[in-house]
Order: sequence, then structure tokens, then C-alpha cells
Amino acid sequence: MAQNDNAHQIPAIKPGNVAVITGGASGIGLAAAKTFVGLGMKVAIADIGADRIQDAVDAVAGLAKGGKADVLGSTCDVSKLGDLAALAKTVAERFGKAPSILMNNAGVGNNPGKPWENPDAWRKLIDINFWGAVNGTGAFAEGMIQSGEPGIIINTGSKQGITTPPGNLAYNVSKAALKTYTEGLAHELRNTAGCQVSAHLLIPGFTFTGLTTGATEKPAGAWSGQQVVDFMLESLARGDFYILCPDNEVKRPTDEKRMAWAIGDIIENRPALSRWHPGFKDVFETFMKS
Repeated sequence: MAQNDNAHQIPAIKPGNVAVITGGASGIGLAAAKTFVGLGMKVAIADIGADRIQDAVDAVAGLAKGGKADVLGSTCDVSKLGDLAALAKTVAERFGKAPSILMNNAGVGNNPGKPWENPDAWRKLIDINFWGAVNGTGAFAEGMIQSGEPGIIINTGSKQGITTPPGNLAYNVSKAALKTYTEGLAHELRNTAGCQVSAHLLIPGFTFTGLTTGATEKPAGAWSGQQVVDFMLESLARGDFYILCPDNEVKRPTDEKRMAWAIGDIIENRPALSRWHPGFKDVFETFMKS
């Protein structure tokens, strides 16, 4: 099914509606901004770095029916609720309505280190990856609900927030918290009288973005940001909450088995992160082959 066919099945996506995207100057966020303006929407791109934002606005405006009038660029630190509140005011003034799509997509992937190291760096990462989405939702959700119109809140999570592999614990913690938050957000929205807004968790696979460490061009195993956005639209058209993306290396059945093993640690009373425990190496490999 073509990308635009999927979009036409999503009530929140229609010409003249507004999409707000944090972390919108690169990667998945920029691909989403280009896609939404191509569907006739107006787009607000929030990010850090004035030059990056301007480059993104120029690129997106070139695809917009109304040119630069349909695209807003805003410097925004998502870890600061005041910045998101100011963004909400600016969006309302510029476009005259609440957004129908909010993508809380901003994130960082730097590694603060071990659990007992660098508490300030841990806090900064979690302030962006977790609190950034909470702040974005706090700034926009009420207006989206009160509009009475169909709306979508998309929080960008990570498979690392589900299987929590060793390597960057702070990142895993932030994305695990975001998964739980988004699940609860979806529940609250669907139980709010008159609310036509839904929440969804975007779970990219290996994707070439600004967070792709050490890569100057897309690795063969990675998806592009546009592939993720196309898959996201396909999933939203089905009404999926968990938008679990594959990539060129890992397909969904592999992800499902890894996730099943992770929750099995609790059910089977195995050591934490037993997938990486030497005593369970052979058992895990057999499980994956079964």
C-alpha cells in the first residue's frame, strides 16, 4: 500500500491540519515534517541550533503547498516545560489551531557511563528523552483534546527501552520510562469523555539518524528516517499502539523472540539480563532457533 493511501485512512491527517515535531531538524523528525507537508499539512519544527532549524525549514518549505507560510521553525529545549509552553503559544498564533499531530521525537544518545557515575549527565539525558515527551504532552494535549478533533500523539521510544541491552543504561532507563508513560497516556486518553486523541509508541529499529554513532552515511543494515515514517503511517492506519519497526537486519519475529525472552527473565526467575549472562548463552541461542 502506498504511503499516501495509508495517510488517507488516518483522520488526524488532512490538508490544513497542523503537525508539531520536536527533534524535527534531522533524521526521523525531518522525514516526518517533509511527509506531513507533502500531505498538505502545516508543520512546526522544534529543535536546537538556529542554523539546523533554518536548513530544515528551507527544505520542508520547498515541499509545502503554501511555502514558508506553512512551516514554522522554533528553537526549543524540550527539557524545559517553559520552552514547550512557548512553542504551543507560537503554534496557536501562527496557525490558529491546536495541532492534530504531536511527535515528541527529540532525543539524545550520549552515554553517561555506569549506574554510579556522572549523575548530572544521567539527569540531562533523562530530562531530554523522557521529560521532553512529558513536557510536550503537557503543553499540547489539553488543547488537542478540547478541539474535539481527531488527534495523535506519537512518542519516539526504542527497542532498548524494552529489551534493555547492556551498553548505555541511562538511555535504556529513559526509553523504558517513556514506554510506560505512553502506555498510561493512551489509557487515559481513551477513557477521557469526548476525547478523539490517541497516543502511540514509535519503536524504530536500526535507523540512520543524527544518533547513529560513527556513521557518515547510511549503513546497509539501517533503515532511513523516511522508511520509518512510511512504516509509522502504515501502522497508524491500522490503529497500532506499538509501532514496532523492523530494519534491514532484524525482522519482527526476531524482535518478538528477544522481547519474549526479556520478560521471561521475570517469569522464569532468571538473572537480570540473562540474555547476556554466560550461564544462559546456549539456552538463549537455542530459544532463538526454536
